[in-house]
Amino acid sequence: MSTGHLPYRYRWPVLAGALAGIVLRLAFSGAAGSRWSAMAGAFVFLAPIAVGMVTVYIAEREAPCSWGYCIAAPFLATGLFVLGTLLINIEGLICAIVIAPLFGVLGSVGGLLMGVACRVTGWPRPTLYAVGALPLLLGGLVPGTALQDEQSRIERSLWIAAPAAVVWQQLTQLPDIQAGEVERGWAYRIGVPPPQSGITGSAGGRVQHFRMGKGIHFDGDITDWQPARRIAWTYRFADDSVPSGALDDHVRIGGLYFDLHDTVFELRPERGGTRLTISTGYRVSTQFNFYADGVARLLLGNVSEVLLELYERRSVADRRG
Repeated sequence: MSTGHLPYRYRWPVLAGALAGIVLRLAFSGAAGSRWSAMAGAFVFLAPIAVGMVTVYIAEREAPCSWGYCIAAPFLATGLFVLGTLLINIEGLICAIVIAPLFGVLGSVGGLLMGVACRVTGWPRPTLYAVGALPLLLGGLVPGTALQDEQSRIERSLWIAAPAAVVWQQLTQLPDIQAGEVERGWAYRIGVPPPQSGITGSAGGRVQHFRMGKGIHFDGDITDWQPARRIAWTYRFADDSVPSGALDDHVRIGGLYFDLHDTVFELRPERGGTRLTISTGYRVSTQFNFYADGVARLLLGNVSEVLLELYERRSVADRRG
């Protein structure tokens, strides 16, 4: 590439790549679990590669690209592609943010592949057409319900300068959670509705009642109740627990792709205070669990840490009276 054609001066190739991605996203706008869902592996893996290849192919028609351009320009194009899906309201903020890193890497892979094809064949148009058609071909062949369940647990722990009886009171009666109390949670900053309350009721058996922002509400059927020592529950979601639009369909709790199973809190006396440990079981079911499980661990790990800090602040404040 000559000095007169530096990376990112090729605006049209980047825009063309982003547009190709948006077109593919429109094609994969089917319902959750369908062949044409945006959660289909054919789309998640191949669409960003196609974006990268289109970007470099268009640029190569003007002048040979450097390897740096083959990496950087497709990365930018996939970013614009994801942004475009937000602007035209076909993708939710949570999904867009968590998928962007994977798309960026795959876009750069596609750019490098096209760079190699341009240098080896000198006429890579058939390669471009094949890659562009491959997501659509696989989308029509691979069932959207061909998902693999992966069961995992996430655990976090925090020492609290308060006796177990005080911490226990906060675990079972946590009303009126304010936004400022969970502001450190980056999961909430990207669109996950923040918690509002967690109250233990006893009508017909002990049940933990939870409320979150955007009208989300659900229960936890308590399976272990050892005051000041241990509490555990399994999650129970009703049909109206998550109102339409409260969460991206792809990350809907209790949905096809993600679910929460249970949570366990253990309290152990330590150094004049209490060691509080939270453990949560969950499921991810996708055609790319290696990535989805990593994202779930980051999100749930952050949420767990923020909740522990919330219990700590309230317990310490309650102890001081």
